[in-house]
Amino acid sequence: MLERIRIVLIGTSHPGNIGATARAMHNMGLSDLALVSPRCEPLTSESISRASGADHIVHAARVVETLEEAVADCTLAVGASARSRTLPWPMITPRALGERLPTELAGPESRVALVFGREDSGLSNAELQRCHAHVHIPTNPDFSSLNLAAAVQVLAYECRLAWLATAGAEAEQEEEPHQPLASHEELEHYFAHLERTLIAIGFHDPALPRQLMARLRRFTLRARPERMELNILRGMLTATEKCAAGRPSADQAVAAPRADQDGDGKA
Repeated sequence: MLERIRIVLIGTSHPGNIGATARAMHNMGLSDLALVSPRCEPLTSESISRASGADHIVHAARVVETLEEAVADCTLAVGASARSRTLPWPMITPRALGERLPTELAGPESRVALVFGREDSGLSNAELQRCHAHVHIPTNPDFSSLNLAAAVQVLAYECRLAWLATAGAEAEQEEEPHQPLASHEELEHYFAHLERTLIAIGFHDPALPRQLMARLRRFTLRARPERMELNILRGMLTATEKCAAGRPSADQAVAAPRADQDGDGKA
């Protein structure tokens, strides 16, 4: 389970924080680290020093340009956030996150990403909207700022507790047939398709968005669709696009010749 939990750091500005994060991960048995557009050189003497023996995680860290690349194969992305947002999003505690992990990672293709923002400004609203849920560490409200590696340590600890609680249980239980959840990449393709279709039928005006797509994102991510369910939704969108363009759907195309034949027969 721990092998399929990824720590994602966005825009990290200090190599020491990358090394300290690697140490926190290795302490709790995590090893998958992704760095999104780091604002520093990840592999330095300071990052290796702060890793304190977990430098193999720093060496193996994957560096990408966008959050979408970092979580494309993940079925659950959770963003660490300490601020309230204009549009409420599902918010959970670190303990609740840990309790969800055994279920979230039950399928062999499932993967979870824990996303952390910049040291100075955290995650942007756009980045948070690409997460299924937000996790908030309930710190002292009079002194709530956490060091990046400390925040990673808290969530990694909860991940390990969840793993310890379920270790060995999977071998004793007969698993039910599993339907894979849609990946982050598949969901992003769906959202792009949905927006394009809503514009085509005149339901969505990009000039006056009124948070429509953000609300539809929230609704869909809360539903946690399976891959097959998402394929059905995209098939519906494709049929809608054809109707909007004045083209008959597959059923209409088949039904039309039969209607003509019936008419000729009656005449």
